[in-house]
Amino acid sequence: MIEPERAEPARAPADRVTTAPAAVEGASPARPVAISAKAPGALERVRRYSRLVALPHTVFALPFALGSAALAFRQARVPFTLSRLGWIVVAVAAARTAAMAFNRLVDRRFDGENPRTRDRELPRGLISRPGAIALTTLAAALFLVAAWRLGPWPLALAPLALAILFGYSLAKRFTWATHLWLGLALGGAPAGAWLAVTGRFALAPLILSVAVAAWVAGFDIIYSCQDAAFDRARGLGSAPARFGLDRALRFSSLLHLAAAVGLFAFGALLHLGPIYFAGALAIAATLVYEHRLVSPTDLSRIDRAFFNLNGWVSLLFGACAIAEALL
Repeated sequence: MIEPERAEPARAPADRVTTAPAAVEGASPARPVAISAKAPGALERVRRYSRLVALPHTVFALPFALGSAALAFRQARVPFTLSRLGWIVVAVAAARTAAMAFNRLVDRRFDGENPRTRDRELPRGLISRPGAIALTTLAAALFLVAAWRLGPWPLALAPLALAILFGYSLAKRFTWATHLWLGLALGGAPAGAWLAVTGRFALAPLILSVAVAAWVAGFDIIYSCQDAAFDRARGLGSAPARFGLDRALRFSSLLHLAAAVGLFAFGALLHLGPIYFAGALAIAATLVYEHRLVSPTDLSRIDRAFFNLNGWVSLLFGACAIAEALL
């Protein structure tokens, strides 16, 4: 999954049609019985769609895009505009929303079968399939509008970005390397933000994107360890299902090592100062600590490793990069 949610015991929603059991053996087949319920209000609908796409987890990609954009304004000596920054935020949020909604849509059967994910909005019927399709379509359209507003290069590359984002949700059906695909999907954010500001490609943001891709792939491997048995039984691809937990976690460690090296290389290429490198060092230490929280025999602290620590990794980078750009 693109970004997971904590599972709760499954329960049937009050507004779902259920089936009344036959009273006695040999009775006529059970008939659907509609359970009346008050339609959810506008605020509750917003909450459901927010939970569907795990909206708060935009924190994983947005700070990297903002930090990259801030440094691009400084390095290229491009006049800063709130409008351009705002469209970058819209592009990142819309692309992520489209990808998440599509992921939940195409994975709804697997999510319903997996005890960890069966309480999500689509399996429970809290959001309809047409509703998820509409959200995916609207978010993708908004992303294209944002790309158009950001310039010819972002617009030209926008269809490719959407293909990568949507392709991730299907990749698990034919490859174990889904984590690398997810890394590519989220890793495009900082390079895209740089391109949106400067209008040209450069080595430094590409290295940053590779670092982000390695970081994302590494923590996705860790998170997918808890679904290894389910994925293996359903023929779904993942590193833990293919290679086992021990080898998968070692691969994750190597990816996070590459991510740390990439962050330092990015700072060196741009000749950034001590604030940035202190942040990069803190990020490297955080990744080391993350791997100390999990082992092949103890996955009980995965939620802490995934949600808390990786959120701090992204926020640390964004804060330090923006501070360097302003000072």
